[in-house]
Amino acid sequence: MPRLALLQSRAFPDKDEALSRHEELIRRAAADGARIVVTQELFLTPYFCRHEDPVLFDLADPLPGPVTERLGALAGELGIVLVSSLFEQRGPGLYHNTAAIHDADGSLLGLYRKSHIPQDPGFEEKFFFTPGDSDWPVWDTRFGKLGVLICWDQWYPEAARLMALGGAQLLVYPTAIGWLPEEKAELGAAQHTAWETVQRGHAVANGCFLAAVNRVGTEGETEFWGQSFVANPYGEVVARASAEREEILLHDIDFAAVEDFRRIWPFFRDRRIDLYGDLAKRWRG
Repeated sequence: MPRLALLQSRAFPDKDEALSRHEELIRRAAADGARIVVTQELFLTPYFCRHEDPVLFDLADPLPGPVTERLGALAGELGIVLVSSLFEQRGPGLYHNTAAIHDADGSLLGLYRKSHIPQDPGFEEKFFFTPGDSDWPVWDTRFGKLGVLICWDQWYPEAARLMALGGAQLLVYPTAIGWLPEEKAELGAAQHTAWETVQRGHAVANGCFLAAVNRVGTEGETEFWGQSFVANPYGEVVARASAEREEILLHDIDFAAVEDFRRIWPFFRDRRIDLYGDLAKRWRG
């Protein structure tokens, strides 16, 4: 049963400090027995998508590049699988919200580029990110088969299903989600309930573990709500972080429970794949 660590953290003033502080967190997690470590979304920077400003594109890194080399060396040294969420410059004027997946020997297994890009007040992501074209890869790591999706992806059952159909035993979601002050009093509790409930449903429908790691702290007007969590195949929350504190959330993942659940609840067996063609349409009306 590999131990999973979710690094729920605040933002730091610059990338060098963020990387150094997260190296400390990663080492602490490994010292506590973690074998799979996941950062929050865009862990090297503040959540810069609050405003449309072209200067902020300078925060991006080439991937692979120096950042992934440093993270890979750390993963190899500690013998951990490391999932890190980064701002990628892929080419001239072409940028992605990207997760890098390193195996426990330090090798870069590949990149997942965020597929679903939101656009809301305080979350101006369509200005910065090109939708991903990395398909739905599942990473066969030393410590289990992982599906990696990013934040807004977590609302889409199709994405979770395709990862599970690729063999994922654990879905991980680096995340940056929070409240706007004008909405929190009326909608805050409902928004958080929706976020957690839809993901717990993905765990049940796909018979797998699911982990979402969010950031904490207030950046500009946005109050990130933390509450990173792990759900088991029954959708039960088996570990949850606080709403305010930086912390390392640990949980041991029993992958044998995934196969046990899928035998008892045979959703994959009973799917009517002959009837679902309209899912590829924008609308059936």
